[in-house]
Amino acid sequence: MSLSSVQSTLSTLKSCQADIGACMDMISDVALGIVEAQGMDNSPSLKKLEEMILECSRLDREINCFVESVDEKTAQVRNEPPEAMVHLRNSVKDRFSELMAGVSDADLQRHSKVVAFKDNVRKYAMQGQTDAENEEEELDEDIAVTQSQTNFICPLTQVEMVNPVKNKKCNHYYDQAAVLEMIKAKHKNKKNFRCPKVGCDNRDVQQSDLELDLVMKRMIQNHKRQSGKT
Repeated sequence: MSLSSVQSTLSTLKSCQADIGACMDMISDVALGIVEAQGMDNSPSLKKLEEMILECSRLDREINCFVESVDEKTAQVRNEPPEAMVHLRNSVKDRFSELMAGVSDADLQRHSKVVAFKDNVRKYAMQGQTDAENEEEELDEDIAVTQSQTNFICPLTQVEMVNPVKNKKCNHYYDQAAVLEMIKAKHKNKKNFRCPKVGCDNRDVQQSDLELDLVMKRMIQNHKRQSGKT
């Protein structure tokens, strides 16, 4: 086993980790569809989806523990004689077992995408109740549509967002593709990207600050469908 082959394996695992994250987003999106169709947030189907996303959380944690084990043990063997590589596999295995033994169910529940799953289901169920109440009221339809459209407009592109991401620091929304491109361009020139929302004092938006808001995405999709009917 060589260190280069180890790094190649880690690179593959990190790609798998990205796929796991995408799968967790898909599970959350399906859950929102169920809430929208059934009008409740406690159906057996949602329980099954919660079990699925927790399993993804476990896989994600396993990869993190394995990567940490490999990084720790390969750092050690770099300072030891070449024959130390013979024991690398077993030392990584032992360290991985130690780390996984310390992982609890509570740790899996604290995964950011598991937390988001539960929050999104709860928020969307509440949104559905609010929408139902609003339908019974005689609101000015033009004003309501204008307000919705304003909320869905990306401050960067000035068009309706496709994949809205929320900035956890300032709570503003942007279209995912647009904001990631801007952050990349600014960093390439060694500059910070400032939140484009007028009046916001967030002067350093980082990719790690952004999270996909599936509730907002579904609201935008519903708005488009409704607009297409009128």
